Amino acid sequence: MSTSDVTDNTGTGAPVPPQTPLVGPADAARYDSRFSAQASATTSSAMRDLMAITEKADIISLAGGLPDTETFPRAAYEEIVSEIGTDFLAPSLQYGPTDGMGELREMIAGIMADEGARSRVDDIMITTGGQQAIDLSIRTFVDRGDSVLAEGPTYPGAVPCLTAYGADVTHVPMDDDGMRIDLLEDAYARLAREGRPPKILYTIPNFQNPAGVTMSLERRRQLVEFAHSVGLLIIEDNPYGMIRFEGEALPTLYELDDGAGWVVYLSTFSKILAPGIRVGWVAAPPQVLRKMNLGKQAADLCSSTFTQRFVTEYLKRNDYRVHVARVNDLYRARRDTMLAALDAHFPASATWTRPRGGLFLWATLPEFIDTKALQAKALERQVAFVPGEAAFLDGRGGNCMRLNYSGVPEPVITEGISRLGEVVTEFCALHEALNPGRL
Repeated sequence: MSTSDVTDNTGTGAPVPPQTPLVGPADAARYDSRFSAQASATTSSAMRDLMAITEKADIISLAGGLPDTETFPRAAYEEIVSEIGTDFLAPSLQYGPTDGMGELREMIAGIMADEGARSRVDDIMITTGGQQAIDLSIRTFVDRGDSVLAEGPTYPGAVPCLTAYGADVTHVPMDDDGMRIDLLEDAYARLAREGRPPKILYTIPNFQNPAGVTMSLERRRQLVEFAHSVGLLIIEDNPYGMIRFEGEALPTLYELDDGAGWVVYLSTFSKILAPGIRVGWVAAPPQVLRKMNLGKQAADLCSSTFTQRFVTEYLKRNDYRVHVARVNDLYRARRDTMLAALDAHFPASATWTRPRGGLFLWATLPEFIDTKALQAKALERQVAFVPGEAAFLDGRGGNCMRLNYSGVPEPVITEGISRLGEVVTEFCALHEALNPGRL
């Protein structure tokens, strides 16, 4: 950057020279011995690492879980912002209660009831997005070294939380009907015999991120029954439950728990309205919510009162279900486009899930392909995805990838999968050349 690109903030417009950092890389050692064990153990989210790359205009991003901004009802949002500025400006710019605005919590109870998950207003706390809900859930229950169960693969954004708090994670495999409850029972029994019964199970039953599969009703019932029998606390993360393209909605684990208190429910408005508002929530028993409230006080005192008011006013004026139905029509078409492109451009040795909703599907390539190495080649073709290893804490997933279909238009999806298919085919051809007859 030249000096002519930088101006001072005095209002004169005079150029100022670029600044050199006072502390450079050579000084890093002074901090290494001072970082906390938690900070040292924390890993970055694979999606966050890719954001800088995928922001480039020439990159086709099949990596992030970004809703399409064209789905945002611009006129309605502009009207609400104007109304807030006129009628609610002062309270919307003030601190609020840690557990969130009571009016919005009442509305969230209604949204949960629409999904069959009945909850009291006093059992709901607003969080700064669904990500904080995940972080608070793990922070509240997990000490370093505690045993935790999670689907394999699991949400890549949960991985930094699990590592930050030192969870010892055992992954439970899935199939097309979601998490294998028989394998969950086996894993729990083994860990209990070893004297470290799992404290919590983290699960995304609906349109799982990253796998795209949905837990069947039979397995949901089996899971809740098993949790009751052994005293296993379930963290149910449900950000995608309304993003349904086909089939009937299944009861949440929170509903099936029927008030027994073994399920903590998490969700967010990021997929319903927009991720930039950063409004999520937790529904939990009062004893749990009190501890989460203390953790949230330490983290940020309260979630943004402005964005809470924004959501409240939107819900007053609009039927969110109409908006969600419109979004689902768009994403259904994009899912179908991606599936068709995979059929056309990926080799027969690759497989992938066929989600009935949500934002992602999970592709599995031949075992000899390392998708982290594949990613480097794909970026040379200006296409990005999330390597599967980012969704595990035990090194698995090296030949898998998460693909997102919500963030880009259908022609771009087709082009991106075509480019990605070329790279995968080249890797397969190279392996065949080096290992004849062993593809």
